[in-house]
Amino acid sequence: MVKETMDVADRQAPALVSTAWVAEHGRDRGVRLVEVDVDPTLYQVGHIAGAHGWNWTTDLQDQVRRDILDPSDFTELMSAAGIHKDDHVVLYGDASNWFAAYAYWLLTLYGHRRLSLMDGGRQGWEADGRPYTAEVAAVTRSAYPMAEQDPSVRALQPEVLAALGKAALVDVRSEKEFTGEVLAPPGLSETAQRGGHIPGAVNIPWSQACGPDGRFKPEAELRRLYGSRGIASDRPVIAYCRIGERSAHTWFVLRELLGYTDVKSYDGSWTEWGSMVGTPVRRGLDS
Repeated sequence: MVKETMDVADRQAPALVSTAWVAEHGRDRGVRLVEVDVDPTLYQVGHIAGAHGWNWTTDLQDQVRRDILDPSDFTELMSAAGIHKDDHVVLYGDASNWFAAYAYWLLTLYGHRRLSLMDGGRQGWEADGRPYTAEVAAVTRSAYPMAEQDPSVRALQPEVLAALGKAALVDVRSEKEFTGEVLAPPGLSETAQRGGHIPGAVNIPWSQACGPDGRFKPEAELRRLYGSRGIASDRPVIAYCRIGERSAHTWFVLRELLGYTDVKSYDGSWTEWGSMVGTPVRRGLDS
């Protein structure tokens, strides 16, 4: 499933690369490894040699309002990491690449074209017995150009509300979150005022797309998983979760692995939807 053949002169890159590819090419000129974890302290404990680390709470989100980085802050993020516009950025992290997928979505939104996820993330790297280092690689600052946002990969709340009954909504949280029994997974604090799900949403937890080693399941299995629940490529699809990281993971599967052309991540997700006055909510297993 991992397609790694790439012309180095091509600005495109495979959406998914293996740990073996990273071990061989991670230090190549023009390749930049970036680790993004649910637990940001893992990077300090050990990371792939040459990798830069991003903290999802302080580096990938606005620190005043709840939003993604604006164009100037995104430009600063990339420049400070020494990333050039034509660099091949390879992202990986813990939790089967939750926030690595979120970073992939963010970089896609800002038009960075040469972009990959390392299949399995830290879990896959460790399962293959590959080493970490605690040494932080030196970074030479780049001059990343100012970019504009591409709205085709992001859904905001008004669009989701208008899409009820029209687009396919995929709730990628756990079943207990979907039914409203719990507001968040254990140990995670960002919550909504009410539990439940968006009316019409289908619950397909993100984890069903991965095997025990954190790597993505074969394409045929993924097509059956989503197709059997009515998530087809011939209609718009919006994925959501709690704060946008797990929905980015499913967005990656649908868009990059299965080739869906009209799929968005609603990064406001349940923390926003479940806290808004008057927004429709369903509880239980019924959609």
